[in-house]
Amino acid sequence: MSKETLKKSIREIPDFPIPGILFYDVTTLFKDPAALQELSDTMYEMYKDKGITKVVGIESRGFIMGPILATRLGAGFVPIRKPGKLPAETIEESYEKEYGKDTVQMHKDAIDENDVILLHDDLLATGGTMAAACKLVKQMNPKKIYVNFIIELQELHGRNVFDKDIDIESVLSL
Repeated sequence: MSKETLKKSIREIPDFPIPGILFYDVTTLFKDPAALQELSDTMYEMYKDKGITKVVGIESRGFIMGPILATRLGAGFVPIRKPGKLPAETIEESYEKEYGKDTVQMHKDAIDENDVILLHDDLLATGGTMAAACKLVKQMNPKKIYVNFIIELQELHGRNVFDKDIDIESVLSL
């Protein structure tokens, strides 16, 4: 299977969640066992030698490949969630996204200065959600932060919102 085959297995939904947005639905990628295995293998190869100790997944589609990758890397998994979903003490960050304002939270004790972090989400558009997640993680002073996406929408220049010390990779560029 190739990256082109992975791209073809992603469903495009116009005007979702609001008019003017073209939504890339990765659930069609996840339901195909061969595509899911290829995606898992590709992401593992990208990070197997980076010393990752925790994979941080962003709600909700980051909760699919994040734990799969964490298991393969021998790392822990940390969720970043919407407000009110985590039971222990949290830290939070608010941000603007392409169709509104949002907030993300993480447990205050989820990461420490000995961790090497891989932040994962399904899509890089304008970068707001992941930039907020990076700010949360940076508060814990980990050794290193890597950022990964399944899909990057290059025309939106989402990479530009990240500090230069953040290593950003995506499996597919659209």
